[in-house]
Amino acid sequence: MAIRQPQYSKEEFASRGDRIYEQEIQPRVVTEDHGKYVAIDIESAQWEMDADEIAAGDHLLSRIPDAQIWMTRVGFGYTRRFGAAFERRPA
Repeated sequence: MAIRQPQYSKEEFASRGDRIYEQEIQPRVVTEDHGKYVAIDIESAQWEMDADEIAAGDHLLSRIPDAQIWMTRVGFGYTRRFGAAFERRPA
């Protein structure tokens, strides 16, 4: 099995992924899609959406084995959150 290597800088990778999401996918998103993961091949603009992050990527890789995948989450500015979470408590 060949190891996939990134073909773009991190900045170009993110730029391509965000552009495809904003132009092609976001207009198709419905309320029921909130929180789902979107795996995008930044070269072909093909994508898969699933409630499970790994499943979205696997579905895309089954169609495009050499996909350069950018992952995002519908309704969030990030795919995964790191660090401490702050709870808002009533005053």
